[in-house]
Amino acid sequence: MTQYGRGQGSEPWHPEDPLYGDGGWEGQQAQQPSYDGRPQHHPQQPQYGDWGHGPQGAYDQTQQSYPQQYEQQHAQYSGQGQQEYQGGWNTGTQGQPQVPYPADPLDPYGNQAGAHGADQADFYGTPDAYPPPEPPARRRDEPGDRPEETGWDPGPDQGEQAFFAGEDAEDEADGGPDERAAHGDRRGRGGKGAKGKGGKKSRNGFACLVVVLVLGGGVGGVGYFGYQFYQDRFGAAPDYIGEGTQRTVTVTIAGGASGYTIGQELKKADVVKSVDAFVTAQANNPDGDKIQAGVYVLNTQMSAANAVALMLDPKSRNNLVIAEGKRNAAIYELIDERLEVDEGTTAEVAKTEWKNLGLPGWAMNHEGVRDPLEGFLYPSSYPVAKGQKPEDVLREMVAQANEQYEKIGLEEQAKGLGLEGPWQLLTVASLVQAEGKTHDDFRKMAEVVYNRLKPTNTETNQKLQFDSTFNYLKGQSNIHVSESEINSNTDAYNTYYHRGLPPGPIGNPGEEALSAALDPTDDGWIYFVATDGVSKTEFARTHDEFLELKDKFNASAGN
Repeated sequence: MTQYGRGQGSEPWHPEDPLYGDGGWEGQQAQQPSYDGRPQHHPQQPQYGDWGHGPQGAYDQTQQSYPQQYEQQHAQYSGQGQQEYQGGWNTGTQGQPQVPYPADPLDPYGNQAGAHGADQADFYGTPDAYPPPEPPARRRDEPGDRPEETGWDPGPDQGEQAFFAGEDAEDEADGGPDERAAHGDRRGRGGKGAKGKGGKKSRNGFACLVVVLVLGGGVGGVGYFGYQFYQDRFGAAPDYIGEGTQRTVTVTIAGGASGYTIGQELKKADVVKSVDAFVTAQANNPDGDKIQAGVYVLNTQMSAANAVALMLDPKSRNNLVIAEGKRNAAIYELIDERLEVDEGTTAEVAKTEWKNLGLPGWAMNHEGVRDPLEGFLYPSSYPVAKGQKPEDVLREMVAQANEQYEKIGLEEQAKGLGLEGPWQLLTVASLVQAEGKTHDDFRKMAEVVYNRLKPTNTETNQKLQFDSTFNYLKGQSNIHVSESEINSNTDAYNTYYHRGLPPGPIGNPGEEALSAALDPTDDGWIYFVATDGVSKTEFARTHDEFLELKDKFNASAGN
């Protein structure tokens, strides 16, 4: 048999060719499957080199002349009679039975018929089986296979990177740069790769545009964030100018709010332009930390400095102000008016919900009390506006009272004054607040109360005899009360009739009245008379002194 030699103009096969090594016939033989994990044994199986003669690896040395090879092989396999190919495979062409291999004792499939039996056609005998096809990279186009020339010039961008040359996933599917080089002719002449004159060049322009936009956006972004960084650290906070517009808004500031919190509320209402501007203006104002809780009426779009100044002006506040000594009945009416609800709404809430409004334990369950909340609607300024619930307003007032009573130690100091507890001390303070005409009177008035409560009191026999308690039970404020009227009324709040303190407070005492109840004078005062009937109160130690003061009062009143 003729050994394959070099064909005319042939070149040695390169080791990277797909039919060499693992990709060629030698690789295919090396990859024969095994059964049960053991290699398959075929006695006298040949090594394939030049198809019958010569050493294995002849493909590495020569390139076959395929027409001559085909004729020799075809003559070998198609002759009459059974011919064994160097002890190798017999393809069983033209109906000849296949010569089986001897059974291998270690091969569990040795005595079974092959997957391709003797009756199966020999596909190696067909004209298309040999010679084996060349690798795509080594094929040469026949003249008739070439597409018509289109005259399209791929231009200088054929060697650029895929990103700029418009290469996409279809290019990658062609098999890499080597195969693209092999097919470059077809792609340049209207084949798959050519998409008209605007194909790759259009993508080139679009890609460059994208790059320009990205770079331009990056520069712009750096500039913007750089400006923001500078403004945040060195620039002045945004602020309005002047005293604002003619449009006013109502802003509610809660107690204990920080400058930043106040600034947030003002910015939300468009009073100031930024929170930082307000915080800065408040810090620059010497009285900036004196802004109180309340409801403020302010102009929109004011400069932060003007907003701070206006909030420090009491005229800007629209709070509900609870005066010292005011009774609960009057406060309920004020709350109804501010909330714009029906008259009596807040009083009804107080009557039904008083246990749920935050009263301390020592203020609960006292007999004969007309209003358990009396004395706990602490005199102060409260932000009350339409839309709030009455119970929320009352709860805030009670919380304010609790805070003040804890601050002065009301519960701890009651026993030192001979009282049963803080409830009685609060009641004393309410009496001092109701009967004292001026703040200078409060400590003397407190002493009068304590002296009359003493068991040793023989002047009044432990009766307080205060008009204020009788007026409370009557819901009035009358300084002219007849003796017949007060002597006939047996209500527990009538201190002309009953000894000792009334069942509970008769109003809401302020800070000075509370302080006076904790620190009374020690001058022996036991009587007092408002000699002018308005603001002047005079005190006496004995009954005779009291009668003189009474005459003085009658003279001023025209009696």
